[in-house]
Amino acid sequence: MKRLFLLRLRLCFLWCLNMAFRPHPARAPSVLLREAKPLKAIFGHAKRLAHLQRLLESQLQPAAREHCHVASWREGSLLLIVTDGHWATRLRYQQKRLLRQLQTFDEFASLTRILFKVQPPTVQAKVAGHTLDLSVDAAQTIQATADGITDPALRAALERLASHARPKPD
Repeated sequence: MKRLFLLRLRLCFLWCLNMAFRPHPARAPSVLLREAKPLKAIFGHAKRLAHLQRLLESQLQPAAREHCHVASWREGSLLLIVTDGHWATRLRYQQKRLLRQLQTFDEFASLTRILFKVQPPTVQAKVAGHTLDLSVDAAQTIQATADGITDPALRAALERLASHARPKPD
């Protein structure tokens, strides 16, 4: 009798365990953003920061817009993340003017101070520099010059330079 009771208890436990961990049906992301409270709060906060960013950009010089981002707005303090020290310095010089202009918006009515923090971008932008290719003719000239040099270090450097020649694509 006891054995039968334990078996039924175990089956009941396994059934409850199975019911507790049954996966929920998949829902569309838009439904999750509207219904799930944590996601809804995060989405609302992101929308609020995006709105504050647009207001900030309306008051910044066009060149500064890509270098300055709203990080937080709390208790009268606006925290701005700036890409480098150069832009942070320029924006600090304009801080009083920017504070007055932002206070004209209802969203920033209680603004008392602006804080600037420098945070370089995590992905370095490629420098769109002009690279010069060494032609085959130039490489031959450098190699001929290297052949006439007696200094071994200079000769090796010229030979390394000549080895970087790239033929012109047809």
